[in-house]
Amino acid sequence: MSRTRTPVVANWFTGEGDDFRLLGTRCSACACVFFPREDGFCRNPGCGGGELAEVPLSRRGRVWSYTDGRYRPPAPYVSDPELPWEPYTLIAVELEAERMVVLGQSVPGVPVADLEVGMEVEIVPGVLHEDDETTWTTWHWRPVGVGA
Repeated sequence: MSRTRTPVVANWFTGEGDDFRLLGTRCSACACVFFPREDGFCRNPGCGGGELAEVPLSRRGRVWSYTDGRYRPPAPYVSDPELPWEPYTLIAVELEAERMVVLGQSVPGVPVADLEVGMEVEIVPGVLHEDDETTWTTWHWRPVGVGA
């Protein structure tokens, strides 16, 4: 039985492999780009507002900051309290073109010891959780030059 692949948050990312991208929105009046996406109004307080168009965001950026999650987060985070907690690495990445910072997990197997501020990373598809019916997909950051 195969699992249904379902994005953790609809319309925040698209594609597979080298075509995988985060999706933001850009205001036609002030050219501000937003992620998470904004579909109702321009969040720039100095803008009178314009049409918001979906735009794919940069696939690469530079590590702005990082840390590790050494505790089990509360619900709605999904984890089995019967299993030992496995720390994970969080990376804040400044996107290349948009100059905005986007937070996400590193690919599995990349601990904080392998990271440094300023190193180049790329976005890749990831899995947040799997149950009997569903693979919940998300994004991960991977240092450039590190295989999948």
